[in-house]
Amino acid sequence: MLELDKTTFEKEVLQATGKVVVDFYGNGCVSCEALMPHVHALADKYGSDTLKFCALNTSKARRLAIGQKILGLPVIAVYENGTMIDSCVKEAATPAAVEAMIKKYC
Repeated sequence: MLELDKTTFEKEVLQATGKVVVDFYGNGCVSCEALMPHVHALADKYGSDTLKFCALNTSKARRLAIGQKILGLPVIAVYENGTMIDSCVKEAATPAAVEAMIKKYC
């Protein structure tokens, strides 16, 4: 799981070829903290040359998050060739829903 910041997001996600899963989380977000171990396990299970897993702390990159239309947390998003193509947001971001979304893109 690659930890991103506002200086690496563009290169690792927006300029990446192929699919990238991004875990958008924030400091003090209880739901984010509860989901994070599941996302890390999914990264270990499904991460490969064709599916890269990253995480971005939106507390340290608010403008970037707003620019990506991340308005509530947690958000697990799938990007393909720099464009967000799918996401699980807030209450819908359950471990089962996130895994089902990821399986679609493996």
